[in-house]
Amino acid sequence: MSEEPKSDTATHIEQLCAEKGMRMTGQRRVIARVLSEAKDHPDVEEVYRRANAVDRHISLSTVYRTLKLFAVNGILERHDFGAGRGRYEEVSGAHHDHLIDIETGRVIEFQSEEIERLQERIARELGFRLVGHKLELHGVRLKPDRK
Repeated sequence: MSEEPKSDTATHIEQLCAEKGMRMTGQRRVIARVLSEAKDHPDVEEVYRRANAVDRHISLSTVYRTLKLFAVNGILERHDFGAGRGRYEEVSGAHHDHLIDIETGRVIEFQSEEIERLQERIARELGFRLVGHKLELHGVRLKPDRK
């Protein structure tokens, strides 16, 4: 028998789905909760692994369809951090950028007012008004003796 997460409180993702009039099946609810609890940027396979641990009847194709549905409706953002697979995070009202450790795949979110000002200045100097941007930095962690 499948088991849903034990919570009477809807997650933010579930609330957004309700606001958009989306039908929330039990499996979509499990996937929404898995995503809401994620502290990382999981790919489809990882979301499937986590959701399937809660409800073994959730298929990989259900996860693919649900993630695509959530992304199309502006609930999730899909990123391609260069590993050949999309990774997901809940759309956030607060802008942030990403630093990707190319050795481990770990994604670190950060904010920098200095970078934001520089991007605005560069756009302005080139005759543009910035309407959006995404910044992804890819790097390797420095060894303690190589600072």
